[in-house]
Amino acid sequence: MLDVDIATRIHVKDDGPKKSLLHSETADRPGLLLEIIQIITDVNVDVESAEIDAEGLVAKDKFHVSYRGAALSPSLSQFS
Repeated sequence: MLDVDIATRIHVKDDGPKKSLLHSETADRPGLLLEIIQIITDVNVDVESAEIDAEGLVAKDKFHVSYRGAALSPSLSQFS
């Protein structure tokens, strides 16, 4: 397995009145997508759709998400 040091970046912005766009960028690895979805669902955030991409060794994923039918609040936007 190749050890790559790529900083993880997560950004959340409004994506209409009832959803948010969560954009993650990190080193790609087997099982990454499953891990991300598990974290999102553990905090009861609903994934409405996703755009999954990779550029070389970097996974660049976008998730259209909501929480109880609304966009994420500022406290839910702080994934760390």
